[in-house]
Amino acid sequence: MEVKIGVQHAPREIVLESGQSAEEVERTVAEALAGKSELLKLADEHGRKVLIPADRLAYVEIGEPAGRKVGFGAL
Repeated sequence: MEVKIGVQHAPREIVLESGQSAEEVERTVAEALAGKSELLKLADEHGRKVLIPADRLAYVEIGEPAGRKVGFGAL
């Protein structure tokens, strides 16, 4: 699942492919924004962790689950 995170005062957004479901990502973001944790903590498919201060979040865009890519290219 693709997750795009906008951070205040940063010129680029953070994009990561997460193995978590949309509900899990949404719950994690809601907890960070509610003040239950000071950091938004997400992990990508390769095990790398992204930590963002909750008070610096501008937006979080949760994409559709990515389907399996099959084929050899466009015709």
